[in-house]
This record gives sequence, C-alpha cells and structure tokens, in this order.
Amino acid sequence: MSIYDTLNPMQKEAVLHTEGPLLVLAGAGSGKTRVLTHRIAYLIEEKGMNPWNILAITFTNKAAGEMRERVDRLVGFGADSIWVSTFHSTCVRILRRHIEYLGYTTNFTIYDSDDQRTLMRLVLKKLDIDPKLYKDRAMLGLISTAKNELITADEFEKNASSDFRQKKAASIYKEYQNQLRKNNALDFDDLIMKTVQLFQQNPDILDYYQERFKYIMVDEYQDTNTAQFQLISLLAGKYKNLCVVGDDDQSIYKFRGANIENILNFEKAYPGAKVIKLEQNYRSSQSILSAANEVIRHNRGRKDKTLWTANDEGPLVQFKQFENASEEADAIVRDILNSASDYQDNAILYRTNAQSRLLEEKCLQHNVPYRMVGGVNFYQRKEIKDVLAYLKTIANGRDDLSALRIVNVPKRGIGATSLGKVQAFASEHDFSVYDAFCRAKAVPGLGKAADKILGFTVQIEDFRGRMEEETYSIHELIEDVLDETGYLKELEAEGEIEYQTRLENIEELVNKAVSFEGEHEHPDLNEFLEEVALVADVDRMDASENRITLMTLHSAKGLEFPRVYLSGMEDGLFPSMMSISSDDKDDVEEERRLCYVGITRAQQFLMMTGARQRMVNGETRYSKTSRFIEEIPAHLLDSTKLESRLSSSRSSADFDDSALPWGGGKGIGSSLGINRFGPEHSAGAKPDFGKTFTVEKASSLDYKKGDRVIHMKFGEGQVMEIKDGGRDYEVTVQFDQAGVKKMFASFAKLKLV
Repeated sequence: MSIYDTLNPMQKEAVLHTEGPLLVLAGAGSGKTRVLTHRIAYLIEEKGMNPWNILAITFTNKAAGEMRERVDRLVGFGADSIWVSTFHSTCVRILRRHIEYLGYTTNFTIYDSDDQRTLMRLVLKKLDIDPKLYKDRAMLGLISTAKNELITADEFEKNASSDFRQKKAASIYKEYQNQLRKNNALDFDDLIMKTVQLFQQNPDILDYYQERFKYIMVDEYQDTNTAQFQLISLLAGKYKNLCVVGDDDQSIYKFRGANIENILNFEKAYPGAKVIKLEQNYRSSQSILSAANEVIRHNRGRKDKTLWTANDEGPLVQFKQFENASEEADAIVRDILNSASDYQDNAILYRTNAQSRLLEEKCLQHNVPYRMVGGVNFYQRKEIKDVLAYLKTIANGRDDLSALRIVNVPKRGIGATSLGKVQAFASEHDFSVYDAFCRAKAVPGLGKAADKILGFTVQIEDFRGRMEEETYSIHELIEDVLDETGYLKELEAEGEIEYQTRLENIEELVNKAVSFEGEHEHPDLNEFLEEVALVADVDRMDASENRITLMTLHSAKGLEFPRVYLSGMEDGLFPSMMSISSDDKDDVEEERRLCYVGITRAQQFLMMTGARQRMVNGETRYSKTSRFIEEIPAHLLDSTKLESRLSSSRSSADFDDSALPWGGGKGIGSSLGINRFGPEHSAGAKPDFGKTFTVEKASSLDYKKGDRVIHMKFGEGQVMEIKDGGRDYEVTVQFDQAGVKKMFASFAKLKLV
C-alpha cells in the first residue's frame, strides 16, 4: 500500500495537487503537517523534483524541527537538501550570503528584545529626547509595526508630515537604524525586511532563489504579516507553485502584525488558486469540536468550515463558575489532583499572564509540580547575556552594545566616565566602540584606564585567534572565557546559592554549545549565535517532564493536551474589555478566534472556568460570564453557574445587569461610571459594590526575632528582624534556599517551626 493511501480524501487531494497556487484551509487538528510532509515526499518520489528545489517555511523552531524529522523519515536520501525552517532562519541564511549588497558584513549580530531596548535608550539619550514622553517600548513597537508593513525610516519621515509627535518618532526610527547599521546588527523585523529589500534591489539574486525554490510551502499562513507576504510573493513570483496552509479561525496574532486578509484574500492575490478544506479533526472528541464550532460560527470575517471527527463523542465540555479567582484556581488544581491522569496530561490556559500568580500559588500549596511557559527566557538571564556578549564581541567587533556590556564584566576598574570618553572618541572618529577600545592610548584624558581597556582587547583578540584553529570548539571558547576573564570567580563571590544557580545556567549554555557542535559538521560561532537568538519560549518546553503546564492562550497555539482547563471565562477578561469597548468589531472576533484555539487544544477533556468576582488593581470587580460561554448551546455544556448576587447590604431585587459596569441602566452602573471599562470614568470614583482590599494587622505574631519559620513558597528560614510598620508588621527572613526576603506579616502567613 502506498503511503498516500493512508491519507483521507481531502488530504490526498492537497498532496497530489502540485502545480500552481493552492490554499489548504486546515482546521485545528486536521493533520496539516502530515499533508505538507507527504506533499514534499510526493514531489520528490513521484514528480521527480530535486530536493533542493523545495522550500518549506513555518513560524517556530519547534514546528520546523517536527516537520524536518517527518520529512527525513519519509524522504530519506536527499532530505537534508530541502530547506525546512522558520521565516527568520530562512532570511538569516540568505542574508549571511548576500547582505554585503545592503552595506552590512556577513558576520552581523542579531539583536534580541533586551538589546533593542538598550539601543533605544542610547538613541533617546543621544537625541536628547525625554524617555518619559517617548518610552522605549512604545518606540520599538511603533518601529516594529512600520517594518512589518515594509515602511523604511525615510518613508516614515515623509509620512509624518507636520505632526510633531510623528516627526519626533521618525527621527528616533532613523537614528535607531543608523545605530543598528553602525553596530553591524539587525533586529528580528530587519531579518524579513532586509531580505525583501535585497530581492527588490537585486533582480539577479531574486532570480537565483526563484530558480532554487520552484516549489514553496508555507505553514500557518494566517499568521503572516505584510513583510512576510511580500517575501513569499517575490520568491513564488516566477513559477507560482505556492502552497499555503492555514486556518483563518486560528489567526490570533494581530498584535504582532499578522494580517488575516492574507489568507482571506489568497484567491484575489492568486487568481485561479485551488482551495481545499481539511475539516476532519484527529485530535479532539466530538463534544469539544461541537463547542468550538458553535463559538467560532459567530464570527463574520471567516471562511466557512465545520470540524468533525471519527473519535468518540466524549464527555460534555464543563463550565464551572466560582465565587472568586482564588476559589477558581484552587478548584482547578484540586480537580487535576483528583483525576487519574499524569500531571503532564494537563494544561491550564489563561488570557493574561497576571492570572498565573494564583495558579502558581495553588500548585505550590498542593505540592503539584508545574512548568510555566512565558516566564524569564533562559537566554535573557544576566549570566547568559554576559557570556553571549563575549561571544558576540569575539564574532563581531562592531557590536557596540555587547562590547560595552562586558568591558567591565568582571570588574576591571573601568568607570563610566572613562567609557564615556571612549564613546565620544569613537563617535568623533566614526569608529566602533571596540575599535576605540583598541586605540585606548589615543583617547584624551583616559589615563590608567587605557591599560585596563587594552587588557580587555588583548583577551578578545586572543580568543579570536583561537577560533581560527579548526580543532578549537565553541564550548571550549565559553569555558576559556569564563575561566580566563575571571567571570566564574566573580560569580562565586556573590554567595553560594546565587553562584550555584548561575553556574547551572551557564553549564546549560555549554550543553547547548556541545549539542550544536554535534548537529553541525562545521560548527560556526555566528551560526550558533543566530540559533540562540531565534529560540522562543515554546521551543524550550520539555514535554517529558511530569508537570502540569501553565501558559497563555497565545503560547498554546500549535500544542495539544489530553486535558485542558480554560480559566478566566468572564466578559472584560476574556474577551478583554479593550476589545469589547473598541470601535473595531474585528477585535472581539480575534478574541473569539483565541477562544476557539483554546478549546481545540483539548483532546479528551475540557473544563472552562470563571469567577463571579476578581481582584483588579486592589478592587474586587464583579463580572458577567463570558459571551463565549453563552454562545455554546446548553445541551453541549455540563454547567455549574452561581446565581448572581451582591453583598448582603443589597437585596436580590436590586440586582440586574443594568446595574453592572457593562450595563446601560441607572443605579450602580451609572454611579460607577466606566472606570477601566472606558474613558468616561472620573479619577478617584469607586464602585458601589464589591470591596477594596485592606490589610488586617494581627494584634501579635506567633514568632519573634531569631525564631525558625516556614513559608508556603520559600520554605524554612530564620526571622532576622520585625518592624511595626503601622498598618502591618514588616518581617525580614533569611530563608535557607531563597535568601533574604522582606514581607508583610499578613501576606506572608509565616508559621513557627
């Protein structure tokens, strides 16, 4: 039997249709990766295409890795010639060969979000712009949006016209790009934009890649932005053998620049395109799919499709409403404990990161192991950033940010004043900062600091010389940097616990380097740094650990779990109040797509939960059940809803929806105004219902200075100091593992050991 006979009829049609533009509308769990990999195999085995004429692009390293593994298994010999990678990795690969046409050198650095913020602060300082009026994050977001739309700094400046703020933003964008070029660096958005510019300005290079990639496949097409759309359009412009796979119902990244119109208007962009729908779901029970179908059908801006499955009907989707968010979190964790499932089978999904705090606390309280996706990225930790800055300086001496970061790490006695003189010298002579370091003796007024700086550059040049030796590895370089610069000794001085934690992280980086070397025949430092730069949180998930997963709905895209808990199902939280109050109705539709994504992550069991009241900015807020719950017919839900009620000071007769913040009637709603629900609320107004959180100070404490106590999260420790702060006692504890912590007694709930 042929491998293609294992496909369902619609999957097989998508695999066998190889010529011309093709849109595959792949519903959640419908086997789209299977279609893409079998299509690649069919092109090579049955159509006789060369493997190197095929390009397959997706969005995450995890998805690309899975696709690569499947392609290797199906195709065998020649599979390594197929480009299977993310958008960013594809562009890096092209730019490493040709970026000199754009005025950069091929050893350019890729700046992550931290590097970008550091650079933006330098730009604002150089332009003497108040960072309170023009915040670094806001400016970076504005620049990112412009780049996603392929708007250059010069074009942005022209479009600014006479608007003062836009003109100021244009000057910031322009200087930001100047500094990136000066540092021979690109940010993530540049990777796509510069590749598009390369193709537009160099027809011969574009023609080479059009001939190279005669068959192009794009996964998750609904998530593409304008720049990615243009990149693919250019590459597919000659042969038009473009197959895009996606689901408009799972377009949830508008905030990142994703343009749902790319998939909705595919047939307009490519007249005569073939459209195939994959509606059979292999992941979930029919009960879960029926609930998902009912929710998403309320969206108007979508292509009609209905998921179905040959799987069992399964239990009804559960909805449980709780009195407050703490009870909700506790009930979810208890339900996981009471189920017969492994911890790793369970995922708790939420709309905002802030919701994770209570869930984490309940996991700790019940001793339930968990992993949280979306915490501090491994590569953003200080010690890792320091080591990578050394590697970047060794690889690319023009990267000012990296050189400045580590010239005094570990401490070499080089002060801020001395560094300021070097930077001024570099700016005056149009040198990179590292080049100025190498000329430290020529910097006026540097004095003894010149020798210290030159000692740093001698080390860097020594490391560079070693990297030219074929037998010298990246992991050896890391180990030598740590040892010879004195970095490890300085870490050790921080204290045993801090040292051990940071050392473990550094050892993990060495492990990464060793793994990288094992995967590449000729490992290159620049390639290692770019791979590290392109890693995302979801890529770091280790599914083998027996822990429950806590993550936002946006992070959950592309994943699946036997049991899913979708928390915070309340209007104002999900959908968000911003989307509800927006003039753009598409905003609620995107929230509904996000709900659809959450529902379809579940394979066998789905519980959706909400709280009648939730603490927001120190105030208790009452909430209506999410409209997405109301959109699921009663016969599809196993529902436990609390009766709406206010405090005992109000009779139930006084309570109706018009009295709440979302209502339009008089009474509580009108006295409250709109508060966070809209711009009409006057500052200082308080809701007439609910309560403001207050601290209840204990008359006395069960412990005193010197006593041993235990904390739910930090474990055991010794009380070092107790101060009467008026409203509450301030307690300082030296914990055995977590170090010194200061906390209010009423929050800490310390118990005497």
